[in-house]
Amino acid sequence: MQSSDVLEKWMIKHRRHLHQYPELSHQEKETTAYIHNVMTELGYTCESLTGKDVIATLPLKKPGKTIAIRADMDALPIQEETNLPFASKKEGIMHACGHDGHMAMVLGVAKYFQDHAEELAGNIKFIFQHAEEVSPGGAKQLVERGVLENVDAIVGAHLWQPVDSGKITVRDDYMMAGVSEFEITIQGHGGHGSMPETTVDPILVGAQIITQIHTIVSRSLKPTDAAVISFGELQSGSNYNIIPDKAHLSGTVRYFKETVCDKIEERMTSIIEGTCRAFGASYAFTFNRGEPPLSNNPTLASIVRNEAIEVVGEENVYTNEPTLGGEDFAYYTKEIPAVYFFIGIGSEERVYGHHHPKFDIDESMLITGCTIISNVAKKLLNEEDL
Repeated sequence: MQSSDVLEKWMIKHRRHLHQYPELSHQEKETTAYIHNVMTELGYTCESLTGKDVIATLPLKKPGKTIAIRADMDALPIQEETNLPFASKKEGIMHACGHDGHMAMVLGVAKYFQDHAEELAGNIKFIFQHAEEVSPGGAKQLVERGVLENVDAIVGAHLWQPVDSGKITVRDDYMMAGVSEFEITIQGHGGHGSMPETTVDPILVGAQIITQIHTIVSRSLKPTDAAVISFGELQSGSNYNIIPDKAHLSGTVRYFKETVCDKIEERMTSIIEGTCRAFGASYAFTFNRGEPPLSNNPTLASIVRNEAIEVVGEENVYTNEPTLGGEDFAYYTKEIPAVYFFIGIGSEERVYGHHHPKFDIDESMLITGCTIISNVAKKLLNEEDL
């Protein structure tokens, strides 16, 4: 790779600029303008499908496959506490998940391909995507607007704090979970706390529902079907001696198989309906599916593994356990051959995880990620069968 020291410094410069000017999901105006300018200076043709993204293409000299490479751009509503000299200049907004590094790394890939266009056949499409941190996010919008038309395969990566710096992890199947969220409103009949017999207590009904729903994973699913159901909200009442009228509950479901999510929704509906009927309460239940499970193409995962071994050594490349976190790169994996992998950035010095106000990346891994992604893309351009 061309003068890696020069390219590394170039990526770090862009990463630090982007880190100082984070923008929330669906508000990435300054970020898209910056990326657009950099890619245009590199000689790419840029467009936007939503007004919040940048799609840059580089037609190579010879015809061939089209390979896409994706970076996410949005930041989080977090007040930064890193004390870095290039810390966020925007109050209450921070790149606390590594997306600034993702953009810099993929800019590095773009610079590499621009410098080596004469050697390659096919097309490279760079997708700088908005709104990964929210649902519905940017990937779904871009897929609906045709970003993957005539694309043969897509590559994505995440700088990942739970993995030690210098190591690369990838799986041949499910990499990250599908994400759904639910809300339950229980309508009871309030009254005085000393006379519960005259009421229908929505707090009691809610407690029974929570207890029963937590049996779904252990008693309604196969032990080999991983899933998580977590309640994050239970709100009801306003005073110690008043039994309220309503209770509101919400939570999340994580899963790797759509059939498992179907079963969970079915069992939740049955439990809520039966419990409310037994206590004489009514209810409203909504179950919203967000990002689908992210499953890698085995052939592409094998290519990532082999190219990573060439860069960091076999002892530093391994198969990780699937994570129950969600990632809207999954929408791409549902459409075309795709691969998503983790680039380790964790260390004793970097103990703060993603979405923490003191989160920071290991900038030395930008050149590692850039090199692996570039080599994978080159390999895919020459791969006969995807």
